[in-house]
Amino acid sequence: MAKSAQKSWQARIGEAQDALAISFVESLSFDYRLAKHDIAGSIAHATMLADVGLISKADLAAIKRGLAAILADINAGKFKYDITQEDIHMAVEASLIERIGEPGRRLHTARSRNDQVALDIRLWCREAIAILMTKVTDLQRAFVAFAAEQGTSPMPSFTHLQRAQPITAGHEAMAYVEMLERDKQRLADCLKRVNISPLGAGAVGGTTLPIDRRKTAKLLKMPAITGNSLDSISDRDFLCELAFDLSMIAMHLSRWAEQWILYVTTEFGFIKIADRFTTGSSMMPQKRNPDMLELIRGKTGGVYGQLLGLLTMMKGQPLAYNRDMQEDKRLIFFAYDQVEASLTIAAAMVLHTKLQPARIAERLDEGFADATVMAEYLVKKGVAFRTAHHIVGSLVAECDKRGFTRLSQLDLAVMQAKCDRIGKDIYGVLGAAKVIAAYQSEGAGGLKQLRQQIAHWQKTLR
Repeated sequence: MAKSAQKSWQARIGEAQDALAISFVESLSFDYRLAKHDIAGSIAHATMLADVGLISKADLAAIKRGLAAILADINAGKFKYDITQEDIHMAVEASLIERIGEPGRRLHTARSRNDQVALDIRLWCREAIAILMTKVTDLQRAFVAFAAEQGTSPMPSFTHLQRAQPITAGHEAMAYVEMLERDKQRLADCLKRVNISPLGAGAVGGTTLPIDRRKTAKLLKMPAITGNSLDSISDRDFLCELAFDLSMIAMHLSRWAEQWILYVTTEFGFIKIADRFTTGSSMMPQKRNPDMLELIRGKTGGVYGQLLGLLTMMKGQPLAYNRDMQEDKRLIFFAYDQVEASLTIAAAMVLHTKLQPARIAERLDEGFADATVMAEYLVKKGVAFRTAHHIVGSLVAECDKRGFTRLSQLDLAVMQAKCDRIGKDIYGVLGAAKVIAAYQSEGAGGLKQLRQQIAHWQKTLR
């Protein structure tokens, strides 16, 4: 594409831009990603212009043909990006005028780059949300498959990183499915505010030309239009919201990554990740490092940074459009790229990770994880829970004095000295495997509940 002698706005400016200024102000190096959305918006805009009689049908046909050719060149890697055009909107328009002449000059009728870019980034967000929803669902399915194939083995749960109650391994996997479902709900809710057309707001105050904004919105499959031209071009709430949603996904992924980083250590040894998702050491031959998990955890800070960047960028801007907003794309693109990549590799890792039930079982019943079920055993015998809690606590202390690691190591006589309602049947209650078979409450960490959760999510995610 030959360089244009002037930018679309340059007639008012008395001298050519300095090369340093051109380099500083351009956004084409990153907003080229909006190309297909820019072209889709332009086709819808041109179709509306023809419908209301502001351009001819012949103009529309030429514009459509020219834009289709530009998109084909972009997709084929043949389009020549020229940063003197500043952004993708001007680059596409300049190329269109070069290709089809005068009809290309009519395309920008009743439109400004302000409402044009506001539309383009909304269209990009709409597509990004759809991709993210698919990626999140893929990861949910991976966790459900993990739970269904390997999840019936008992394992400890943790609070304060100390052993808490026994659960099934699948129960922990299903916890991440729940987190990810909330992420999808947030994305779906964000989409309601994304999928609204600002096109027709113009530069700031609208237009005196008889356009049909609702026609354009319908062509773009947007169910509504924005209601105030000032807000239309300066609203970036939806970007802040999407960046928050991305931050929440990144946070959930980071929590999972941290959990599994612990689980692959020699100290835990609960799981084994496929070799393809680990790396070695340049010095230590034995190392098998969970670098992919560490990078997922590490990328989270960068995603948070983009949210803060967007909020800070917006906080001091008066109405309406200001050039600060050019940076919104750089920020949201970075956040999206990190999360999308993390979701993709997370699903692959979950599908290729093996639980190590024998290793887990070696010390499963240490740490008194069945203490709560013993207290509940006493409740069933008529003991008040707070009293039962105290009795079992004293028995745990007794175990500590004797160097025991399990309540079941205590003789019945020792237990009955603390509470005469304890019978021989207590040994049928204690132990992780017995606990996970005994859970009654809906949503608990037992075998029955795991089967219910797996069935529910397999149906939901089908």
